[in-house]
Amino acid sequence: MIQTIRANERFNATNDWLSAYWLFSFDFYYDPENTAFGPLRVFNHDTIQPDSGFGMHPHKNMEIVTYVLEGTLDHKDSTGGIGHISAGEVQRMTAGRGIYHSEFNSSKAQAVKLLQMWVLPSQTGLEPGYEQKKFSIEERTGRLLPIASGRSANGALSINQDVTFYVSRLNQGDAVAHALGDNRKAFLYVIEGEVSVNGEALHSGDQARITETANLDLQASGDSEIILIDLP
Repeated sequence: MIQTIRANERFNATNDWLSAYWLFSFDFYYDPENTAFGPLRVFNHDTIQPDSGFGMHPHKNMEIVTYVLEGTLDHKDSTGGIGHISAGEVQRMTAGRGIYHSEFNSSKAQAVKLLQMWVLPSQTGLEPGYEQKKFSIEERTGRLLPIASGRSANGALSINQDVTFYVSRLNQGDAVAHALGDNRKAFLYVIEGEVSVNGEALHSGDQARITETANLDLQASGDSEIILIDLP
């Protein structure tokens, strides 16, 4: 079964420095029918304006995956970690038993665009920490590239849950396939472009929540960027 949710159905929160699309209940947006999809608890598509961002704030018992689409995001956390996440880079942060961090766009001119996704971990009370890695356009073009996984996915960041995040850049006419195991589900989000999944057409900002489906056939009718999450 494929449940399609269109871009205009996303919740949008906008102020003078942030435009955020929240695909699940988050912060002051609460819908009891839309709190999670399997262990996927948060999926936010954010645009952070120059010289602004999120100050130091806490997280606990969550796996947080940040994928920067444009610009550079500065990161600081209570473990002493300081870094920069640039376009094409992915960071996995284990909040574990508790961590504070900040995310800031220090550019004076360029906005930062990113996806941030939270997954409930397979166990609580883990040691806080993070890792990040840059993936090239070539690596993700014409294929589903694993970027974070709780399985043995070659080259992907490790995550403390049986979930795999894939990204793909598809040129017009490209097609990729993905097989879901027994009792698995998938979450598909179109970052930009036009893609069909098993014949269901999706456009920029659209999402598909997929259950009881063994195989996914993805085809691009225009140049596109997607993220696919394989979930228990």
